[in-house]
Amino acid sequence: MAGTSTREQTVEERYGIPENFLEIEVKNPLTHGFGRKMYTDYEIVCKTNIPAFKLQHSSVRRRYSDFEWFRDVLERETTRVTIPPLPGKVFTNRFADEVIEHRREGLERFLQIVAGHPLLQTGSKVLAAFIQDPAFSRDAYNY
Repeated sequence: MAGTSTREQTVEERYGIPENFLEIEVKNPLTHGFGRKMYTDYEIVCKTNIPAFKLQHSSVRRRYSDFEWFRDVLERETTRVTIPPLPGKVFTNRFADEVIEHRREGLERFLQIVAGHPLLQTGSKVLAAFIQDPAFSRDAYNY
């Protein structure tokens, strides 16, 4: 193309913080209780500079039933976005390391998709609180 000029990227452009970034990890599963009261929760670590999120860095813990509630709320909040599935319910060996790891991977994938969606970032009343608020409570939302 005649007349177009290209320039080299600066070091800041090449290696600097991207204009908008969002990193979400689901990690450190911990199993609590014993017998029929056992459950596992997961740490959600979020690093972002997207304005829809109040904190640039956060860490909270959520259990699978919280994710189920959250997904249900997202589906009711929007008809314009297809909400991905959660990893399936497990009825046998649900506290085995490989089962917990498989679930952790699925929960992380789920959160990365929904948190990265621009319509959910701006339209959801629960997205940022679920991912970032350590005092989050389902009772605070009338769904």
